[in-house]
Amino acid sequence: MRAIVLHAPKDIRLEDRPKPVAGHGEVLLRVASVGVCGSDLPRMLLKGAWKMPLITGHEFSGHIEALGEGVTGWQPGELVAVAPLIPCGQCDECQTSNFSRCRDYDYLGSRRDGAYAEYVAVPVGNLLKAPQHVDPRAIAMADPASIALHAIWKAGGLRIGQTGGVVGCGPIGLFAIQWLRLMGARDVLAVDVSEEKLALAREAGATRTVLSADLADCPAKADLVIEAVGIDATINAAVRLAGPGGHVAFIGIPVPDVTLTNATFQYFLRQEISLHGSWNSFAAPFPGPQWTTTLEKFGTGELKWEFMISHDLDLADLPAIFDRFDRKDLHFSKVLFRP
Repeated sequence: MRAIVLHAPKDIRLEDRPKPVAGHGEVLLRVASVGVCGSDLPRMLLKGAWKMPLITGHEFSGHIEALGEGVTGWQPGELVAVAPLIPCGQCDECQTSNFSRCRDYDYLGSRRDGAYAEYVAVPVGNLLKAPQHVDPRAIAMADPASIALHAIWKAGGLRIGQTGGVVGCGPIGLFAIQWLRLMGARDVLAVDVSEEKLALAREAGATRTVLSADLADCPAKADLVIEAVGIDATINAAVRLAGPGGHVAFIGIPVPDVTLTNATFQYFLRQEISLHGSWNSFAAPFPGPQWTTTLEKFGTGELKWEFMISHDLDLADLPAIFDRFDRKDLHFSKVLFRP
């Protein structure tokens, strides 16, 4: 089968690999669509994976190709979503249903072979039945949509009539805007460095959009803010965007060290802002209502996704796309590949 294999940072190769076999309790999937996650950029270009060489890719959908021994309740041809985390099930965090904080987890696409390939074998416990009428490209985006919902819930959710804020309008931020509106936010303020991204934010339902450079002149405040970038400027901006007694949830994953300015620290201290870390998207029953709610809203059409897609390419194009990411000459929202 064709597969994209990471041998070292920036050493990304299209190779012919043996087709995997579904083991006991596993299902073999033919990958339908796979997306590039923001976490793939440092993995593929800077830090590498947990082990290498490795087939990366963890945001994907697939059709069931074959059932391993002991697997029941599934049929060949079914379209499925896949939760990429494989929790140990034994540690104290798993025993209290905090699977995102598992102390000994495995992970498709970073610790074991993932979905930048034609086929992938996954534990049956990681499958979710997708609405069969939904485009597989949408189902491949269940991971970022679930991550956005998880962060909002971690921050306590939003009451009808309150105001939401989103800093960073990539796919996770765009899904966060939609979730906030679905929860009854009267207004959602979206912030980004790009006017192109802000246009997408308006399509997602943002009622007010502000370029990052103009944020200091914006008097609006939000009850709940989602930070979805992970750099100093956006982290500080997200804190300052929250109103008195507000909540801020951080999704963006920093690569260099992060600094909160004294002014930011004084602000969240004096305004009693609550800061929340949010990691992944999982709860009980695994993988959690974040995932089942996402799939339900894709099925009803309430959760929009197609407007986000900037590239829909063949798997063979992936190394060149990451080279463009590295050279910073690619403007994108969501990049998907078809194995």
